[in-house]
Amino acid sequence: MSTDRPLGAHRVAATVIYLAAVALIVVVGLLVQEHGPGNMGRGMVQGAGVGLVGGLFVLWRVTRRPASATTFERSWTQTGDERDDAVLTRALAVLGLVTFPVTAAATIAVALGSPVEMVLALLLMTQVAVGAVAFAVINRRS
Repeated sequence: MSTDRPLGAHRVAATVIYLAAVALIVVVGLLVQEHGPGNMGRGMVQGAGVGLVGGLFVLWRVTRRPASATTFERSWTQTGDERDDAVLTRALAVLGLVTFPVTAAATIAVALGSPVEMVLALLLMTQVAVGAVAFAVINRRS
């Protein structure tokens, strides 16, 4: 499969995806704020907003300065070549393999009485770190 779509098509697709994501975040955020415990709704909206801003920054770098975009930026926005796509695919495969035992360990920790919030935070941070390290190592070796 080729990723040789015109740059305008990428911009239109990205705009539609981001508008749909903002609408989904607002709807789900309002539902969680109304029915979720504590400040969960605000935290979800803030975290999703930071993620969207980061995604918009990556998209801006890829469209405005494609020569200086990193392998991660090109592969995540699907504007890179086959090597960029292969690096991302392999890194996500490593993350998928590690996620199952790490999630099982987190489940056991919760079952043994560990605070759920702390276990979930550590689980998320571990998965992000594994994904980042796997991408960096595979990118360096390729």
